[in-house]
Amino acid sequence: MITDDRPYRLGVGVILFNSQGHVFTGMRADTPGAWQMPQGGIDKGEDPKAAALRELREETGTDKAEIMAESADWLAYDLPPELSRKVWKGKYRGQKQKWFALRFLGQDGDIKLDSHPDEIEFVRWRWANFDELPHLIVGFKRPLYEAIHAEFSPLAQRIREKGWP
Repeated sequence: MITDDRPYRLGVGVILFNSQGHVFTGMRADTPGAWQMPQGGIDKGEDPKAAALRELREETGTDKAEIMAESADWLAYDLPPELSRKVWKGKYRGQKQKWFALRFLGQDGDIKLDSHPDEIEFVRWRWANFDELPHLIVGFKRPLYEAIHAEFSPLAQRIREKGWP
């Protein structure tokens, strides 16, 4: 067994809930057919909550959201070997992320995937059923999405049944 002693890149992830309990998912520009939630790195000196709001704005074009909850722990994924030496210049083995559940306060028209034309993350988007998420993501991130699903399922169910907490 080969061990990888490279560090994890610190990052955040965003679960953007609409008022019906559905979640924003975007099809990645660099991987057609791969859907995921907004996520990305934490800048040096940046607070994870601020990073989550920044990543949401950069990737979806909207800041019309507020934080409702955050993951209890940092969650990690490893990149597959074929990507590991290419992504992030091979410096990291994967990413360790703090995940945040956000309440979407805007309208669908507020989501503008081309708001940062030099860094388009997603080419399409849709509201997905929260239970679909582990099946939409690329295989190497599936355990991460299963952990996110397990932790945030009670919140998703409360939103579906009763509206915003």
